[in-house]
Amino acid sequence: MSEASSLVLTEEQQLIQETTRDFVADQCSVDSLRQLREKREDAGFDRALWKQLAELGWTGIIIPEEYGGAELGLAELGVVLEELGRKLAITPLISTLVAGAGCLVRAGSDEHKAAILPAVCEGDLLLALACQETARHDPYSVSTTARKDGDGFVIDGAKTLVLDGAAADRFIVVARTSGDSGERSGLSLFLVDANETGLSRKPTFLIDSRTCADLTLSGVRVDSGALIGALGAGADILDPVLDSVAASLSAEMLGGVLDTFERTVQFLKDREQFGVKIGSFQGLKHRAARWFCEVELSKSIVLKTLRALDSNDVQAPELSAACKARLSDTFRYSGEEGIQMHGGIGVTDEEDIGFYMKRARVSELLFGDASFHRDRFASLQSF
Repeated sequence: MSEASSLVLTEEQQLIQETTRDFVADQCSVDSLRQLREKREDAGFDRALWKQLAELGWTGIIIPEEYGGAELGLAELGVVLEELGRKLAITPLISTLVAGAGCLVRAGSDEHKAAILPAVCEGDLLLALACQETARHDPYSVSTTARKDGDGFVIDGAKTLVLDGAAADRFIVVARTSGDSGERSGLSLFLVDANETGLSRKPTFLIDSRTCADLTLSGVRVDSGALIGALGAGADILDPVLDSVAASLSAEMLGGVLDTFERTVQFLKDREQFGVKIGSFQGLKHRAARWFCEVELSKSIVLKTLRALDSNDVQAPELSAACKARLSDTFRYSGEEGIQMHGGIGVTDEEDIGFYMKRARVSELLFGDASFHRDRFASLQSF
């Protein structure tokens, strides 16, 4: 049976999983999330933890070796994200590595790659993808414009829900160089410094304690070298990058699903009511059994999708859409079941389980909810 069809981790991936699990057990906890929430710093994550991830090589896990990375795949990164997701750790891995560096690895110039990717691997530079402009994820609904001006471009517009945008050093800005909002053609990607004149950002705290930013670009001037890829063909870069982001986010969500399920099953084994363990109640057994099935299906599709993206499988876009739709549903379901099986205490701040439900609600909306991805899957299948 081939590696892709077996849907089990390779020996190398198992080693990464063990290393990450040990690190997460020692360095991450839901209490760490509580501390971040109380501090409410604009960065939204622990920079010391980020540097530790860099020292372990995880910030460059999918970056080519020539730029200081490990040149592994999304399947390996997914293992790391899953373990971090178990404890709701907040890091800019997806925004910086998968979204930002992903655009540069795919279409950046040699100068872009040499100047930025090594710094990303070292944990010294953060990237963020600024693409969303509407209340819901819609990557082609772009009204931000980039007009040619001399030997450069002038960018005007606004972006919302830029994940980790409050701390980013550079932005990959999606702007329209031709056509109308909603059209796939005419989009272009630009690398913009966070300190560029005319760019301002407003940090926003999400209900799961992560941060994003709203950007305003007013007469932001960049030179022609800021263009990533071909003019007007940005969607050809954006589509596969967003597929990778959706799958990577799904891997992180899977970690939350697994921990929610495991801690709830343990609660059922420990909690007594009327002198017996509540896990012995038939109704709860049935609910736990159904939940287990949802978890197993989610595990399989995440690994299948990550491997399909690594191998450039022609079905990767469809799998990515199905994967994000599935995990959006499963994580929401897990959060709700976890709360209900814990009872009233589950919604108190003293219990950890409520934090998973909040993360589920945010994660399902980031980069497209279940409805968006089902619609995309149908469109890709020509329905």
